[in-house]
Amino acid sequence: MLTTDVTTREELVRRASELVPTLRKNAAWSEENRRIHDESIEALADAGIFKMRVPARYGGYESDTRTLVEVAAQLGRADGSTAWTASVYWIPTWMTCLFPDEVQDEVFSTPDVRVCGTLSPTAMAAPVSGGVVVNGKWGFVSGAWHAHWQEIVAIQVSPEGEPMPIMALVPRSELEIIDDWHTSGLRGTGSVTTVAQDLFIPAERVLPLPAILTEQYASKLNAASPIYRAPLLPVASASSVGTVLGLANAAREAFFERLPGRKITYTNYESQSEAPLTHLQVADATMKIDEARFHAERLAATVDTKGERGEPWTLEERARVRADMGAVCRLGKEAVDIFALASGGSSIYTDVPIQRIARDVQSVNLHALMHPNTNAELYGRILCGLEPNTFYI
Repeated sequence: MLTTDVTTREELVRRASELVPTLRKNAAWSEENRRIHDESIEALADAGIFKMRVPARYGGYESDTRTLVEVAAQLGRADGSTAWTASVYWIPTWMTCLFPDEVQDEVFSTPDVRVCGTLSPTAMAAPVSGGVVVNGKWGFVSGAWHAHWQEIVAIQVSPEGEPMPIMALVPRSELEIIDDWHTSGLRGTGSVTTVAQDLFIPAERVLPLPAILTEQYASKLNAASPIYRAPLLPVASASSVGTVLGLANAAREAFFERLPGRKITYTNYESQSEAPLTHLQVADATMKIDEARFHAERLAATVDTKGERGEPWTLEERARVRADMGAVCRLGKEAVDIFALASGGSSIYTDVPIQRIARDVQSVNLHALMHPNTNAELYGRILCGLEPNTFYI
C-alpha cells in the first residue's frame, strides 16, 4: 500500500501557477488539434494534479473542493480547455472512490491514472452471468484521448424488473472513439464520443445509479473520509467552477496586457485607458469576478464543511450549491464579455487570446449541468416549496 504526505492547498496552487507558461504556450496547439497537448498532460501529472482526488492509500492527496477551485482557477488563467479537462478528470476519479475497494485497487494501480466520464444514460445494459453487456455511446467525453478509464452510465433492462440506470467503470481502451469534436469553444478538451459494442463489464465494476445519488456508496475504506461522503452533484459542482474563475481572470489579464498604447478608433482618445467608458467597463467586470469568486468559495465551503462534520444535506442546500455554480458561470461569462467587447476589432484575430477565452466561457455556460438559468430555476423551485424536477441534485 502506497501512502504520501499530505500536500497542502498552498503547495498545489503554487504548482498550478508555475504551469501557466507551459499550458498557455500549448493552448493554441490544443485548440487547433482538438485535444490537450501531450506536454501539458505530462506537466499536469508531474505537478500532481491528477492525484488530487485519489485516496492517500494509493499515493493521492485527498484534496478538498476548495483546493480544486483554487487549482483550477490557476489552470484556467492559462487555458480553459486544460483546466476543464483536469476538473472533469477529478469528478470521475472521485466517483471511482465510491466503488468497492477491490475495484479501486485495479483502477489506481496505474500511476497518475486519468478517469473520464459522463452522467448521461445513453447506452443500454443487459444482465448476463457475472455482469452486464453494454451497447451504446456517450457524447461530450472530455479528456477521452488521454484517459485510462471511463465511468459510464447505462440503462439496465431485465425481463424481471423495471429499467434501472447503472454506473460502471471500463478501461477506455475497450471503447471506440468517434472523433467528432468540431466545436466553437473548449476545442482543446477533445470531448469526443465513445462507443461500446457488446462490452462485458464484470459485476464488481457496476453500481446502481440511484444508490450513488442517495449516497449509498460501496467503498468501506473511504467511508470515514470527509471528501468521499458528500453527495455527487455538490461535489461535481464544486469541481467545475474554478475553470470559470480562471477564464474570467485570463480575460482580465489579456485585456490589461493589450491596454497600454491602445487607441479607441474613430475617436479623439489617444489612449483607451483615459476613457471613462473603459473605467466603468474594467470596474464592472472586476466586480463580477469578485462576485463569482464569492459563489465559488461558498459552494466549496458548503461541500467541505458538511463533509467534515458528516452532516446530512437538506434539499435547499443541494439546490443552492447548483445555484452557486450557475452564478459563477453567469458572472464569469459577463466579466469575460465586457473585457472582450472592450478589446476592439483587432481582438478577433486568432492569435489574440481573448477571442478563445470568450468562446470557452460561452461553452461552459451551455453545459447542461452548469447552465445558469437551469440552476437558478431549480433553486427557485425549491425555495417555493416544490419538488425538484431532476434526479441530479
